[in-house]
Amino acid sequence: MQKLLLGALALVVITMLCGYGLWTEQRPVGHYLSDLRIELTLNQGVPANQGNLLGIEPELFPGDYQSLQRLHLKLAAYLQHARELGLINAKTVVILPEHIGTWLWARGEKNEMYQATRLDQARQWLELSNPFHYGLAMLRATGDDRRSDAHLRMKASQMAADYQAVFGGLAREFDVTLVAGSIVLPEPYIKDGRLRVGSGPLYNSSVVFANDGSVLGQPLRQQHPDNAVRRFIHEGDQPLQVLETPAGRLGVLVGSDSWYPDNYRQLEHQAVHLIANPAFIGAKNGWNAPWRGNRHQPLATQLPLKPGEVSEGEAWQRLILASKGSEQASMSVFLQGRFWEISANGEGFASRNGQNFSVSAKPGARLLNLWL
Repeated sequence: MQKLLLGALALVVITMLCGYGLWTEQRPVGHYLSDLRIELTLNQGVPANQGNLLGIEPELFPGDYQSLQRLHLKLAAYLQHARELGLINAKTVVILPEHIGTWLWARGEKNEMYQATRLDQARQWLELSNPFHYGLAMLRATGDDRRSDAHLRMKASQMAADYQAVFGGLAREFDVTLVAGSIVLPEPYIKDGRLRVGSGPLYNSSVVFANDGSVLGQPLRQQHPDNAVRRFIHEGDQPLQVLETPAGRLGVLVGSDSWYPDNYRQLEHQAVHLIANPAFIGAKNGWNAPWRGNRHQPLATQLPLKPGEVSEGEAWQRLILASKGSEQASMSVFLQGRFWEISANGEGFASRNGQNFSVSAKPGARLLNLWL
């Protein structure tokens, strides 16, 4: 009798495990409507056959990342609108916001994850749906926030391939140089023209694609991660790169790297006149909140502003305008939208010849254009 009961119990357990295994493999894509509208909120200068910096501040939500087709549709619609406005040419440098690639960790998951109301709930669905991969990633995770590390590490190879497919494809489709915001990956590098991942620490990196979809240079790692992500993202230790584009020599400063004057001096010494700054603020009404500074960076003590002295938005603009060279043209672009309870916001701006040009703040997706 005891053997019979144990056999029946084993059968129930095996059936439950098989059912759970089948459930984890199911990835239905639900119906989803997305707003493809975008407004031109900054258009400075006049066309002079020297190209332009074109910033796109997309309004994105978790559902936009459920499939690559959805993400491509939305971003391509924005670029198509810019083309219809005459803002795209062979010398256009398109700039997308920081972390636009990082959210690719949410691609291809269960509907329950996208329907969650809080990020913690979404992360639990991610773990339940990928138990084997999550367990292996936890064994390799590093940093103070090993759970966040594991979530990104377990999807890293897929994220790298998706990132190159989407953003390299958009660069080729619209014949532009494209600064593809940023993506967090373990030790990313380019080999044989492909974005690949290693097994070491996570870095917040930007990749630039040429107008044929190929990669320019190597991933540009953020040097000074801000307070919110330092528990799992490491500081980049590579020198700044200079990239040749049809519009001129380009440098990329990811996020808060744009606050530090030495970065601009390095780029200026290398005759860089174009600076792209993909940026991200993930706090409700964070643009108008007191500036938090970067308390974990020793260099931050040398900045001319103190935390709480001005608003977040004013700090970004003042620090960049005071740091860059007078002949350098720059543009900062912020992600818009909502990722569970995280509200992505910020108001993009451009600067040139000692002047700062701010957007007309409107809700939704925005285009920023600076003729060179």
